[in-house]
Amino acid sequence: MAVRKIEHVGIMVSSIENSIPFYKEVIGLSHLETITHTNGVIRLAFLAFPNSPDTEVELIEGFDGEVAQAGRVHHIAFTVDQLDDEFARLRGLSVQGIDKEITTLPNGSRYFFFNGPDGEAIEFFETTRGGK
Repeated sequence: MAVRKIEHVGIMVSSIENSIPFYKEVIGLSHLETITHTNGVIRLAFLAFPNSPDTEVELIEGFDGEVAQAGRVHHIAFTVDQLDDEFARLRGLSVQGIDKEITTLPNGSRYFFFNGPDGEAIEFFETTRGGK
């Protein structure tokens, strides 16, 4: 099969200028570049983790077409170490929509959700699956 990995996840945003600092400071991504689409209207910003650039987050500003039906893409999840520390850090940053508590799954993996600048659902996930 020719498919090797997820290249990027695209997130619609109202302002790239507002979203880039959020994804840098809260999530820990590095800004790779911002470009204007060939249509001259849509702006795209690409971000990735400094030591793991295999998968990128693409911020999309200026799209005026129909957006996918709610629920098709529910959230984007990031693997984290020390979930309790991240939960406390984000609470200290007054991040919007943060869960009231960390949820533990039957397999021991844990997570919590919070909102990005445009209300996009973001999950921090601590897995018990080895090698992840």
